[in-house]
Amino acid sequence: MPRTPIVGGNWKCNGTVASSKALCEALNAGEWDTSKVETVVCPVALHIPMVQDLVKPGIKVAAQNCSGTGNGAFTGEINAAQVKDAGLEWVLLGHSERRKLYGETEEILATKLSMVMKEGLKVIYCIGEQLEDREAGKTNDVIAQHMATVFACPDIDYERVVIAYEPVWAIGTGKVATAAQAEDAHKYTRELTAEKVSKNVADGLRIQYGGSVSPGNCVELMSCPNVDGFLVGGASLKPDFCTIIKAAAEA
Repeated sequence: MPRTPIVGGNWKCNGTVASSKALCEALNAGEWDTSKVETVVCPVALHIPMVQDLVKPGIKVAAQNCSGTGNGAFTGEINAAQVKDAGLEWVLLGHSERRKLYGETEEILATKLSMVMKEGLKVIYCIGEQLEDREAGKTNDVIAQHMATVFACPDIDYERVVIAYEPVWAIGTGKVATAAQAEDAHKYTRELTAEKVSKNVADGLRIQYGGSVSPGNCVELMSCPNVDGFLVGGASLKPDFCTIIKAAAEA
């Protein structure tokens, strides 16, 4: 069976009530075949209920993060059970900003991933190398290290997992991996999954590309056999995000 493309919009820590409403209106006005692409947007936590109410059917809403703890004295945290209770299906985990700025280690992410899986949620799980890793020829080593956390999760359900390959040097920089570079990383990730899990799981695993995706490069990137959609940052805050979604649907 062909893999259904999936496009995620990571709004990060951006937006006001007014701008998020405007963005929902733009998304609702977009025209693409919802049977041929899955669309997930990740607003600021405070705006999640509003966005849930405003977006049209066919657009899912995700939390940008969740805690590795349950209920209790964990001020400022939102846990996986609460994400589910709020009616969300999706959580974003492992983004490079969480890893770098907030010290999220593989051990921390393993705990979060396990809790997300136990709650029956779906996850977009981010992997990807820094510039120094790319220049040192260690891209595959980093991918293997990040994917090892996924492979080791005792509660993993690969039907609820999407991998987002994001070369960190291309996130928000205007630099983008070439189609060949993206395809090489995605192909390696799929081959590694076949080796560590099974060919069936690898064949069904959706792998997104993220890193300065734009309306200008999305068609070429979607032509790669192992690219199954996008995780979009800055461009997801603009109305022409719809162009990227449509390109994935028509690939």
